[in-house]
Amino acid sequence: MFMGEFQHTLDEKGRITMPVKYRDGLGKSFVITRGIDTCLFVYPMTEWETLESKLKALPLTRADARSFVRFFFSGATECELDKQGRALIPGSLRDYATLERDCVVIGVSNRVEIWSQSAWTEYAEGANESFAQLAEKLVDFDL
Repeated sequence: MFMGEFQHTLDEKGRITMPVKYRDGLGKSFVITRGIDTCLFVYPMTEWETLESKLKALPLTRADARSFVRFFFSGATECELDKQGRALIPGSLRDYATLERDCVVIGVSNRVEIWSQSAWTEYAEGANESFAQLAEKLVDFDL
């Protein structure tokens, strides 16, 4: 399980150091793709394979399902950590998530997310204001 929030920076080559706490969970190789809310999603291979089989089961006849699957898979790339624990984020994914230098890497249960510092700050402030309201809605899920 991934959890926690870590501040990191991209180097001049577009590499980000993954928190030590996440490295074993990510394994030898993992997938980075476009996420929702203009962040990047990072999945260990086992989680990616589970998600892939669920997405393959979506009906091909639905335009929204086709669009989501195209967008999600076309941005996906398999990555490995180098000896210093860094992952190279392709330019197209850095552009999508507006990653320039200061980043936030967060654990979200079965995945890791990479955010630009400014986008995370804005998102977290908004989520913080509505956290109690969100918690009330989750009661329906028996949490």
